[in-house]
Amino acid sequence: PITLLIPKARGGRAQCAMYLLLALCATALYLTGEPLVPTARSITSHFVALQIGVLLKGTCYLAEEIFHLQSRHHGSFRRALSACFPLRWHALMLLICGSAYVALLDGDGQPLILHLSLTSLCQLLILALGLHKPSAVEISEMSERSKQNVAHGLAWSYYIGYLKIVLPRVKKSMEEFSRANPNVLAYRETWKLHILVPLSCDVYDDLEKADSNIKYLTDLTETTLTRAGTKKRVYKHSLYTIRDEDKKLWHCAVEYATPLQSLYAMSQDECAAFSREDRLEQAKLFYRTLEEILKSSKECVGTYRLIAYEESGEAESHFLSREILWHLQQQHREEYTMYEGNQPHNPNTTLSSTELNLQISQSDLPQPLRSD
Repeated sequence: PITLLIPKARGGRAQCAMYLLLALCATALYLTGEPLVPTARSITSHFVALQIGVLLKGTCYLAEEIFHLQSRHHGSFRRALSACFPLRWHALMLLICGSAYVALLDGDGQPLILHLSLTSLCQLLILALGLHKPSAVEISEMSERSKQNVAHGLAWSYYIGYLKIVLPRVKKSMEEFSRANPNVLAYRETWKLHILVPLSCDVYDDLEKADSNIKYLTDLTETTLTRAGTKKRVYKHSLYTIRDEDKKLWHCAVEYATPLQSLYAMSQDECAAFSREDRLEQAKLFYRTLEEILKSSKECVGTYRLIAYEESGEAESHFLSREILWHLQQQHREEYTMYEGNQPHNPNTTLSSTELNLQISQSDLPQPLRSD
């Protein structure tokens, strides 16, 4: 199922694991039975080292940002400083931990400046070796939470610049075509725009060349709008005939999600530095983001069907038509099942005790629910 290929939003399991490991470390530290003062001194020294590392990293970044004050920080040195140093918490932590470390320093024969110099040396080595950089998972999570992925921008652009305009008009176009051709669009539940989302981003300009079981029929009624300075911009959808294995003909409006062409082109251009793995990840995120956007859009309810798929490694000449037919048949079965399940029920005028079983309490007080 395609739902197994689309990643869901990350939950809080990493945070829970962190608290669990924190509790385990605290328990192990308690069980060692070490004296309190040396343990506290070691902990504070580690905290001081971490805060010094943050300050040193900010200093290195500030050395670059001062050359971009006008273009990136509106000429404000304070903005550049706050962008490089998260001073709100780290300065306070450094002050507290530094004071505690000095107070707990028991005179081991080495001056305080030596401790700070060794700590700074270790932190600068970590920065120079690149050990401070976040992992791929951290980068992915930060990008998803801040919605700064390529896929987020493409999905929102696709929705605002196209789907939000055309989808509310799809049903009307289908109705107009059905009145003129009553035998073509037989199933009202398939009167939607079927949007193909291949995770490989391999988009065909001509669906007939992608699958011989797909044939172009005609175009639906055009929508003409004045948009972004263009007079009488035309929006239209193509209607296709899909032939199944029993030679039965199905009809639907279908097209590719055009932003996938941008993802594919980026993976082919060296300047974009966009690998095939990045393309696959962004295609999945594009599908998930677009699905979330459309689900929250009241104007687009019941006007679309997203068809995400991953092509198999083997060459199949009718893979695409089978994928579309599966969705068409599923829509038809779902609509039929709902209709059958919601048949009007005309009860008899006389009801026996087996047809109507009411549990009526003899008391006015609340009674517990019973399943028997």
